[in-house]
Amino acid sequence: MTAPNKRSRTYARVKVKLPGGNTVTRYKLRKPNNHKCGSCGSVLHGIPRERPCNFAKLSKTQKRPERPYGGVLCSPCMRLKIKSMTR
Repeated sequence: MTAPNKRSRTYARVKVKLPGGNTVTRYKLRKPNNHKCGSCGSVLHGIPRERPCNFAKLSKTQKRPERPYGGVLCSPCMRLKIKSMTR
């Protein structure tokens, strides 16, 4: 019988074939949604879709793009923001 905390669909069910020939069901936490731009709401590129425990293990340069407002705004919105600041 499945453990009660594994019965919800929070967990993705993954069928794994073992070396002995048996097939078992492993329960894996699903990945979170993509990060969104704070201005227009489009998907931010260059930010991995990881759970917080795995995201914390990444280096700083792997967590977000190396540009102004990286990880907050998409590049078109960032360009508009910088242009409006210089005027």
